[in-house]
Amino acid sequence: METLFFILSKIVQFCIEPLNWVIIFVILSLLFMGLRKPHLCKRFLLLALADLLIIGWLPTSEVFLRALEDAVPKVNIAQMSEKDFGGIIILGGAIEGGEIAVDRGEVSIYSAAERVTKAFELIRRYPDLPFIFSGFSGRLSPKGMSEADAFKQLVVEQGLPDKNAHYENQSRNTYENIVLMKPMMLALGAKGANQVDEVDKPEKPWLLITSASHMYRSLKIFQKQGIEVIPVPVDYQTGNQLRWDKFDLEDGVQNWNKVMHEGVGLLAYWITGKI
Repeated sequence: METLFFILSKIVQFCIEPLNWVIIFVILSLLFMGLRKPHLCKRFLLLALADLLIIGWLPTSEVFLRALEDAVPKVNIAQMSEKDFGGIIILGGAIEGGEIAVDRGEVSIYSAAERVTKAFELIRRYPDLPFIFSGFSGRLSPKGMSEADAFKQLVVEQGLPDKNAHYENQSRNTYENIVLMKPMMLALGAKGANQVDEVDKPEKPWLLITSASHMYRSLKIFQKQGIEVIPVPVDYQTGNQLRWDKFDLEDGVQNWNKVMHEGVGLLAYWITGKI
């Protein structure tokens, strides 16, 4: 069932990406041009142009993306003690593993690189805390190195302490991240509290590192699983003010993809009872 859900999510993701609609509108316009229906050809070309304008004019996407990023406020963990935390969670989605990492011998990091850099910062700051990196691949047919293995390589390259390192390398989406990490968190929580019996939830909340736009959905899944976490949102893409005079197709495409991905993800997880 989870595999079917994963495949469907990829199909839906392709269908909702705004730039794909530009391509579809252009193809349809060419089709109607060949069928000698100029009025329909013109309509679809106008739709493609309108789609490009909506994508590129940044306030149209920033207003929704900023709402997502502001949905979970930052917590000032600097005012808290290491003893207040059970560990550190790093959700995958920022690392390029796969065949490229194997072929080139180097791990690449996506635009959400702050997930990795913030993880390095906290691992150095709290060397005695256990940390779990969760992620295999978000691709339908993954090959090569998993995200977890790629992060493990980065930890070694950065000379970070790995005595408390733990990795989950089977998950393909956020729900699987959390469900597959939960037994690890419970086991580490019981070990840290010197308990023998199984526990229902960790004794202390864990720090959760993920993109700000992705934090709300992640928290909802953790809450559904009965696990308390402290949000450490990173990878902000919006500021306090909308950029009314800014037109940028590249940024607009990325913003809209994040907005649509999270919006559809929230709806799908709500319908299936995952949040």
